[in-house]
Amino acid sequence: MGVTIHDVARAAGVSVASASRALSGRRKVTPEVAERVARAAAELGYQPNAVAKALRDQTTGTIGMVVPGIGNPFFTTIVEAVEHELQNSGTDLLLCSSRYEPQVEARRLETLLARRVDGLIISPCDIEASVPAVLDAARRVPLVQLDRHIEGGTADWVGVDDEAGVTLAVEHVISGGARSVVFAGSRLVSSSARLRLSGFERAAARAGVEILPPLLGEFTLEWGIEAGRRLLDSGRLPDAVVCGNDEIAVGLLRSLRFGGARVPEDVSVVGFDDVGHATMCDPPLSTVRQPVEEMAAEAVRLLGQVKAADPRPAQRIAITPRLVVRQTSRPSAAGVAE
Repeated sequence: MGVTIHDVARAAGVSVASASRALSGRRKVTPEVAERVARAAAELGYQPNAVAKALRDQTTGTIGMVVPGIGNPFFTTIVEAVEHELQNSGTDLLLCSSRYEPQVEARRLETLLARRVDGLIISPCDIEASVPAVLDAARRVPLVQLDRHIEGGTADWVGVDDEAGVTLAVEHVISGGARSVVFAGSRLVSSSARLRLSGFERAAARAGVEILPPLLGEFTLEWGIEAGRRLLDSGRLPDAVVCGNDEIAVGLLRSLRFGGARVPEDVSVVGFDDVGHATMCDPPLSTVRQPVEEMAAEAVRLLGQVKAADPRPAQRIAITPRLVVRQTSRPSAAGVAE
């Protein structure tokens, strides 16, 4: 059996009530008592009962987070950034993956709510199917969406300005001489997938270049490989491919290289995220960098302001990304070279 508050009180020579007050810090005790109790607790290795503390304070010191998949380097990176931000306030993170399935996502949310988390951060896997579970959770605890969001704008959100990011990519490849462009992205089930495709189409239309039919599958390396094969099999490569994320771009590069296409001489390729393999692939990937640390900091800050079932209008914070030019795109004046 572990050390109890009774043991600490006995060792410090005070009542259990005094020991409890000293350790909780919620009510004052004399400096002498506080010092004796702290010393006794340290010597005995006393660990407060987190469940009992939660029942007293109505908090657990935990935040739940649900992401579509931790196998995606972007979500791994943003989870680490959120956890780092929470550590500054002594808050722990409970992480779940929805596996890109709305039904699993709903169960994960219920599991975290049953654990009495103080708030939730979620990247919804489906812009439409995730709506009921996300809104239900937001009525019960403070909730902030991060990166992706549900349809309707009825819950707080922090993320990258997807349209601004993909516009940077389109303008970059066009300034490098591209006159025909194609978008390789994900099926339109998430806000990120929809906004990046629509942003690409608007930017390319404004520039007056030829827009080839989009290649839509998944945000995965495997889909990037398949998209590259389809481009090679079509018999006509575009001048540039803008990808929905870096995983797709890396897979696409692999296929193009295997098929004998030269990058960027024959076709420019630009990704989106700047995490994972962007600097390690051959050649290093030009991409749009998501400000992950800033996004995480804003999400945690906003979560601290949100209340469950808050009647105020939902806040939407879109953070501007930047273009990082490496070696998979033809040189231009735009972007930050690395």
